[in-house]
Amino acid sequence: QVQLVESGGGLVQAGGSLRLSCVASGSIFSINVMGWYRQAPEKQRELVATMTRGGSTKYFDSVKGRFTISRDNAKNTVYLQMNSLKPEDTAVYYCNAEGIDKAWRQGIYWGQGTQVAVSS
Repeated sequence: QVQLVESGGGLVQAGGSLRLSCVASGSIFSINVMGWYRQAPEKQRELVATMTRGGSTKYFDSVKGRFTISRDNAKNTVYLQMNSLKPEDTAVYYCNAEGIDKAWRQGIYWGQGTQVAVSS
């Protein structure tokens, strides 16, 4: 089993910053893509940012220039630095990883989510 544990969410005023972290642990052989998704109330879950093991990134248009994803492959950890936060960034943020476990099974893994709330 592979587990993802997020941390770093909270309440912040508009214009402020937060940094999310996510650590993958368990029966990991290799993780290719790590990233962040978010889900606001009554909305579908959407991609925020992803990063491949090689460093290629993808961002949702509305967060480009404000959010930065990074990762430490040796620690199986991914980060999301969120600057210039807006009320519309309020959501539960979920860590996501795609990889292979030690039983050579491909899998997509999710964290439990961390709440980010931005007040106006």
